[in-house]
Amino acid sequence: MRKSTIPPVAVVLAALAAATVIHASDRVAVYAKVDRVALEPNSEAPNTIQIWGVFSVAQKNNPNDYLPASKGYLYYTLAGNADVVRREWADLKSVAGTSEFVAFGSRWEGVPRVRQPSEAPANPDRYSINTGVTKVRGRTDYAPIRALVDFTR
Repeated sequence: MRKSTIPPVAVVLAALAAATVIHASDRVAVYAKVDRVALEPNSEAPNTIQIWGVFSVAQKNNPNDYLPASKGYLYYTLAGNADVVRREWADLKSVAGTSEFVAFGSRWEGVPRVRQPSEAPANPDRYSINTGVTKVRGRTDYAPIRALVDFTR
C-alpha cells in the first residue's frame, strides 16, 4: 500500500473548502401568491395578462435581493416565444386562488413593476421566461418566500 504524499494541512484546507456553501445569485424575477389572473383579449390567444396577488419582486441590478412583498397586480405583454409564454400564463391561471407560492420570470431579462389595485392597466412590462412557472414548497426560510408568508398571514 502506498503512503499519501499530501501534507495534513492541505487535507484540512481541502475539507474546509468543500464544506463552504457558495451562495449563487437567484435568477427568478418574481415570487408570488396569485389571487387571480385576467387574460386579454381572451384566454385562447391572450396578448396581455394581469396577475393579481402578493409579490416579492427582484431588485434591479442586485442578484441576491428582493423588494419587500407587496399586494397589487403585475401587467405583462406577450414577448418572445408566444407558445411558451402562453403556457406559462395558463400555469399562472391554474394556481390562482390557491395557497401555492410560485416563482417565474428572469431577473436578467427585466423585472416587473407591482401596480396598485386602483391603477389603470397601461404600458405593460415585457414577460420574460426563465425555467417556467415553478411551485415553491418548503423554502419558507428563504427571504422572498418568508416575505410572502408573513404578508399573507
